[in-house]
Amino acid sequence: MASLTITPGRPLQGTISVPGDKSITHRAIIMTALANGVSSVVQYCRGEDCLNTMRAFQTLGIRIDESAEELRVYGKGLWGLTEPSGPIDCGNSGTGIRLLTGLLAGQDFFTVLTGDESIRRRPMGRIVKPLREMGATIAGRKGGELAPLAVMGSRLRAISYTSPVASAQIKSALLLAALFAEGTTSVTEPRLSRDHTERLFRFFSIALRREGSTLLIDGQPSVGWSAAPRLVVPGDFSAAAFFIVGATIVPGSDVTIQQVGINPTRTGLLDVMTRMGADIQLLNQREEAGEPIADIRVRSARLRGVAVGPDLIPQTIDEFPILCVAAAVAEGQTIVSGAEELRVKESDRIATMSAELRAMGAQITENPDGMVVRGLGTTEDNGRLQGVHGRSHGDHRVAMSLAIAGLTAWTPTLIDETACIETSFPTFHHTLLELLTGRG
Repeated sequence: MASLTITPGRPLQGTISVPGDKSITHRAIIMTALANGVSSVVQYCRGEDCLNTMRAFQTLGIRIDESAEELRVYGKGLWGLTEPSGPIDCGNSGTGIRLLTGLLAGQDFFTVLTGDESIRRRPMGRIVKPLREMGATIAGRKGGELAPLAVMGSRLRAISYTSPVASAQIKSALLLAALFAEGTTSVTEPRLSRDHTERLFRFFSIALRREGSTLLIDGQPSVGWSAAPRLVVPGDFSAAAFFIVGATIVPGSDVTIQQVGINPTRTGLLDVMTRMGADIQLLNQREEAGEPIADIRVRSARLRGVAVGPDLIPQTIDEFPILCVAAAVAEGQTIVSGAEELRVKESDRIATMSAELRAMGAQITENPDGMVVRGLGTTEDNGRLQGVHGRSHGDHRVAMSLAIAGLTAWTPTLIDETACIETSFPTFHHTLLELLTGRG
């Protein structure tokens, strides 16, 4: 069992980069595989989640040449995929399995999609139900609520769907299915979720219209789209988030993270941390592949508690575990509400972060849709946690958040079950050590 030991006592200092954005890498592989011709996906995320999506398309008949710097994807057009000879394993990736289900629903062959134990517990009915309304034939455990999912490609028809939750995975699965449907599909969300799929559609010149909170797309494009000679993936904001919080809460820290995606549907953590009193600067702002990027400089600062309500949850959904760490060491009370979606991520992140941080001395009251955190900033511990023997619960973001929490403890922290970090940030520990030794 892999484990990680964090020894506190030094500030974080230096300049680093983080892996390519995981969400965008999934989508870039999908879109280039469906393009006509050879595309280059540069600075992609090499985490296991994205590599599983790459392998899925190789299984579906797409040639992908892999190097550390780029993927060369030999796209075959909208109808170029072929039936796999066996089940496709999506590993730990909810994005991978849900987006592939939407895409494969409109193909003319049979596919079985599965994943690890965590994926087989996560809800799939939220995409299966609307896809069935489009005419898809999908079977699965508990009537399609759970993976494995067996997808028999069918002729699809357009629908008008109103999603009960703001979810980029639901929206993206339906937009991919809509490419193969007859008519105009509309997808309405209660609040705007991350919009990487829409931005990539526009990057590939796919017609997509927005009317308020509704997206509309016409199916059955006659020609498809051309390959991307060079698609540069921004640095993953969710990976940068650990060092944004770490540099803020460890005294004497000064960290610059280069070329990070700052898509406004992803950067709720910046808004929250700024309200809490963080010292964050966005430098050298520019754009890559339709996505805004910047270098982010963070210096240590004292934080104060704030309220984080439902309107901010879609923009902070993946950063919730590390936000809990910031709240635990802040002055005053932080209240998180409207975050019940966190109960169905890689782990129940409300329960896991509450339990692990309480073990480190944090004062947390768990609610059905969030938590109340009474920060330690005004206690005699002055914001410092206790070193413990903690567990990741198989959740990569929990593991990395506990590592950052350990930097504020009085004694070393040992975290078990850290192999899951490979799913999104294989170089996390190395990057952290660079900053702790001033070699970043």
